[in-house]
Amino acid sequence: MKAIWNGMTIAHSSKTIVVENNHYFPENSIDKDYFILTNHHTSCPWKGQASYYSIEVDGEKNENAAWFYPSPTEAASNIKNYVAFWKGVEIRD
Repeated sequence: MKAIWNGMTIAHSSKTIVVENNHYFPENSIDKDYFILTNHHTSCPWKGQASYYSIEVDGEKNENAAWFYPSPTEAASNIKNYVAFWKGVEIRD
């Protein structure tokens, strides 16, 4: 699977995990040159607290467009430090 934003492949992996129709990419499959950790957090009742990255490609920034669970609940432990995307990031085979 590939995650693409602004014409650039920002993540690539054959080992994504699908949860609630989102592909979660292993942390080591993202190209960290394009990711900026933010102070934004949200909470999911069964997964725990999510942290966010903004994505910047060619000077264009997509705020809080990627999220991950650094300390998920036991029920979501399989996605610890896996990264998922939204806000226009395209996921393709």
